[in-house]
Amino acid sequence: MQFDDVVTGRRSIRGYKNEAVPKALIEEVLALAMRAPSSMNTQPWNFTVVSGEPLDLIRAGNTERNLAGVPHSREFRIGQAFAGQHRDRQVGVAKQLFAAMDIARDDKEKRQDWVLRGFRQFDAPVCVIITYDAVLADSDDTAFDCGAVTTALVNAAWSRGLGAVINSQGIMQSPVVREHAKIADDQVIMKAVALGWPDDTFPANAVVSERKSVEEATSFLGFED
Repeated sequence: MQFDDVVTGRRSIRGYKNEAVPKALIEEVLALAMRAPSSMNTQPWNFTVVSGEPLDLIRAGNTERNLAGVPHSREFRIGQAFAGQHRDRQVGVAKQLFAAMDIARDDKEKRQDWVLRGFRQFDAPVCVIITYDAVLADSDDTAFDCGAVTTALVNAAWSRGLGAVINSQGIMQSPVVREHAKIADDQVIMKAVALGWPDDTFPANAVVSERKSVEEATSFLGFED
């Protein structure tokens, strides 16, 4: 694909075919992603790619603990709940997704099923867990760099025909993730990326989230009109 086609065509994929993704293809995608820039070339990121039985165990443990009311144990700070325009955008994309999936506001069963899909990593055949070196945890550059490599990852995946969605639901119970993904103690769990072949019949996959304009986001200084 041309670069513009990747960036403008990519969507968050929340429904996947039940088909394996070759390890060699994932390695190819990661190699592309790791060309992302990082602060002074620190490259703080690491990836744990999980599939098969280990991923099933993470899905089950994550779901069971969340349904049982066990408080989340995300290791990367969450911050306060969104408010104002940020909350409006959060609600906006939720409305788009629920409309696509025919989930009514008062349909508790379908809404619960949607939440459970997130806990299960959207039933994707692969989960890429992004971690960073704990020794760098106090540096804000580390989070910035990991965001850059994760963006590069989902774009690289799309360029190869794979779908992905960046999420936190699937790693909300970090003890479960650490146990079954065998993540070392010197790593901080930051995010997860569900990965696989998009299921084109899954309605939510057609949703394109609304974006604010360049004019809204940008100030130009010192330019002639």
